[in-house]
Amino acid sequence: MVSAVLSIAACSLYLAPGSAVGSLSMRRASAAFRLAPSLMRTGGGGGLDQLSVGELKALLTERGVDFRDCLEKRDLVERLEGSDPVANAFATSRGLTENESRTMSVFKAASPAVAYIQTVQLEQQSLFALNPREIPAGAGSGFLWDNEGHIVTNWHVISGGRRSGGTMPNKVKVTLQGLKVPIDATVVGCEEDKDLAVLKVDPARLPRPLQPLLVGTSCDLAVGQSVLAIGNPFGLDFTLTTGVVSALGREVGGAGGRPIQGCIQTDAAINPGNSGGPLLDSSGRLVGVNTAIYSPGNVGGNVGIGFAIPVDTVRRVVNQLIRYGEGTRPTLGVNVLDDPLRTQLARSVGRPLEGALVMEVVPGSPAAAARLRPTTRGRFGEVGLGDLITAVGSTPVRQNEDLLCAVEEAEAGEPLALTVMRECDPRRIETVQVRPAARKAVRSAAGIATPMRGYQAPLKGVQRGRW
Repeated sequence: MVSAVLSIAACSLYLAPGSAVGSLSMRRASAAFRLAPSLMRTGGGGGLDQLSVGELKALLTERGVDFRDCLEKRDLVERLEGSDPVANAFATSRGLTENESRTMSVFKAASPAVAYIQTVQLEQQSLFALNPREIPAGAGSGFLWDNEGHIVTNWHVISGGRRSGGTMPNKVKVTLQGLKVPIDATVVGCEEDKDLAVLKVDPARLPRPLQPLLVGTSCDLAVGQSVLAIGNPFGLDFTLTTGVVSALGREVGGAGGRPIQGCIQTDAAINPGNSGGPLLDSSGRLVGVNTAIYSPGNVGGNVGIGFAIPVDTVRRVVNQLIRYGEGTRPTLGVNVLDDPLRTQLARSVGRPLEGALVMEVVPGSPAAAARLRPTTRGRFGEVGLGDLITAVGSTPVRQNEDLLCAVEEAEAGEPLALTVMRECDPRRIETVQVRPAARKAVRSAAGIATPMRGYQAPLKGVQRGRW
């Protein structure tokens, strides 16, 4: 957890989105080209089924195929089967450098999808006034997600910086390039713990043609990649800033009271009003949603340290909200260690830890019923490794995304068979049956069991809030 003040109130303009631009890592590109010939030989998708979710996404991204609406692994397979490789080149002009031309092209292509979001409260001026007065409550940024008019932003932007249970604004207004006046938006759903919200506007009222952002992946980002952010700092619409990925796997306090894990740190200038805006790589693909800035002494301005929610998390949450609404996502009731931190831990202990390492088990959850064991910290700071989930059914778990997708694709009410390495001991491998439950039900059970429970993060010593 970042041990400093993180400004997250959109109404006070202390929470800002930072957007970054970065090219795909050579590792992923080489993996994609290495896999392509074998996939062509298998035919019928048989070989594709053996790939992990991350590998399928890498191939789709390399081919320039949009997969934002793919909720299940089989959707990714079908999308890849019907795709063809495409070229994506940027041309230089007017004596500009290649990087300048690329940045200009990215901004020109992406800026029409960036939205300026305002929230207002309605106030009755007097007993005899027929029309209530609109009082500005907050402002921030967002971006067009699809052709249906869905817009993604931060939860704290539309909640006016209020904590969980606060009154939502009476109106949310959205402005995009080409609109003469703001248009009203409805709230489709919110995920406070991830500081994400989905809005809906009438697509018929939007400028044509609709240009949703391209969606990339965040699991293969690397420190040093170029990134760029587009947003509305201090109300200055469609502002571009550039920087690099400064660090990965950061833990940032979320607007809903729980930490957001795996966040991207960037030095792209992020200021009040940038919250909810896109963080893009150098090809214009979405890699994160700007959510917070490091604000020592509550200065509320850019000091070169901003944070973004990774797009792998964004895509999963947004698709669930659009398809099923709030609180319906299936869950096991566990928190797992972020992939980059798990890799570092594996180097520290001197052995591979391939899978999802359990860090916390929520009381009253399906995981608690299956007796999954969390990672713990002893009296003298020593770490006791928890259970490592290595497979769900016949599907191997190589990264956290594999586990999350497998759980969220499970049939309602059907149990899952988890292959578990007890306390990361390869000599103690067991199969346990777990029946995922709706997230809302698990949260309710945890609240009843421990209404104000505090959780000490084993590897960070950070006090977490209520589940």
